[in-house]
Amino acid sequence: MKMCKMKHSKYWLCLVVIVSLLLVESAKGHSRQTQMPENPITLVREGADQKEALKINEAIYQAIGFGNTFLVTTSEGNVIIDTSIANRAPQHVKLLKAVSSAPVKYIILTHGHGDHTGGIALWKEPDTKIIAQKNFAEFLHYQTRLAGFFALRNSAQFSLPRPAVSEWAGNYGAKIQANVLFDDKYEFTLGGVKFEIFHTPGETPDHLTVWIPKYQAAFTGDNFYGSFPNIYTLRGTQPRWALDYTNSLNKVLALKPELVIPSHGRAIAGNAEITRQLARYRDAIQYVHDETVKGMNAGKDVFTLMNEIKLPPALNIGESYGKLSWSVRGIYEGYAGYFDLNPATMYEKPASSVHADVVKLAGGAEAVIKLAQDKLAAGDGIGTLHLTDMVLTAEPTNRKALETRLKALELLVSKCSNTNERGWLDYSISEAKKKLAVKN
Repeated sequence: MKMCKMKHSKYWLCLVVIVSLLLVESAKGHSRQTQMPENPITLVREGADQKEALKINEAIYQAIGFGNTFLVTTSEGNVIIDTSIANRAPQHVKLLKAVSSAPVKYIILTHGHGDHTGGIALWKEPDTKIIAQKNFAEFLHYQTRLAGFFALRNSAQFSLPRPAVSEWAGNYGAKIQANVLFDDKYEFTLGGVKFEIFHTPGETPDHLTVWIPKYQAAFTGDNFYGSFPNIYTLRGTQPRWALDYTNSLNKVLALKPELVIPSHGRAIAGNAEITRQLARYRDAIQYVHDETVKGMNAGKDVFTLMNEIKLPPALNIGESYGKLSWSVRGIYEGYAGYFDLNPATMYEKPASSVHADVVKLAGGAEAVIKLAQDKLAAGDGIGTLHLTDMVLTAEPTNRKALETRLKALELLVSKCSNTNERGWLDYSISEAKKKLAVKN
């Protein structure tokens, strides 16, 4: 992601991955991985009150929260892995420099999201090498190219006001700070410690894993955390290929690590526990991918598969961040695009273009609102939203429709356990309240 500045759309673009912290389904077992708290407010502040860096081993230290920052010390200088988000980076610098103020020889970026790149300027020294995978450049251009689009989506997902957007930066407007870009593998030795860096796409096309053989430690970025991954994110994203995740996790497992250190959450110690958790994570992704592909080949439509595919109990890794139904649709449409064989969807007019006609045919707005209220009374919040959509297409300021819609959204919030879903519901609630506050 382009370097974050605390203003305008670039700041909000930095928020894309903050919700990675909001993972309430932490892996269970006899590992040293810290269970993540269940209170979202606590999760947002995780690490905010950290007084000293967390020591992982004799050379590796961690500053927690809003994207972790890691310090690896050597006799010839330090290596920083990820740099957190811009507004948390100063605290991370303070904590980690209290451990060692030796020169920063390398900064390694596991990928180009803003909660990993936000502190580059605070760590970079005149001779610092900044390492990223070669797709990093295009990934930053992609994010900058769509800055206006993401400004709206990100603000909605986080229930925040839409920021002002500066003039379009063009197709190649990102500032690329990495000065070492590699393809499949890059390695260097510093102070007798060897660092091997592998391309491991998943969360992003430029994602990498850092392997330090001396410590048997793998830094896995965002390819592993305490929830089913966000294979499709509601704010919109390039396709995140499920098979990239599984192949990348296999590459990490083949290293036989004794430490796995993700960029959100805490380290996992012991190869047996690492293998248990990462293999389960991999197998859950593989299962959803394969069931989606089988369904596609059987001629099932995407909504049928979104409803049908569930993880077996042994692979249930939780859906507090990514969600299976969204991932199924992301996999389906990533492979085949949007066309569903219905000729109506070939053309420029959406289904909503006839909503006003349906409302008229039904006898007017009151009749459709009554049906929506019956759906709501029966606990069908989604059906209620569809019906109020019809009325509000015909009559955008209809108060009864807005009030019914608001109650449906509040019902869905009461049942919600996914942080991204909650963000969009909260945003929609605030929009409905704004419309209700306007006197017709």
